[in-house]
Amino acid sequence: MCEAHAYLLKDNIEEKILESVDLVEMDGENIRMINIFGEQKIIRGNLTRYDNREGKIIIEPI
Repeated sequence: MCEAHAYLLKDNIEEKILESVDLVEMDGENIRMINIFGEQKIIRGNLTRYDNREGKIIIEPI
């Protein structure tokens, strides 16, 4: 199984904010992510890139 990790992009630096993301839901400007352990993060931002090969979800904060 290959889950992606979520990163927040600030000043061209990727900061890992959640590992092993299993679910991503968009609700307006809010991005809700839940990982395989049940941890949840809600980030106000834009999903700018998803790269399956690298297992990365890149989010830019608003």
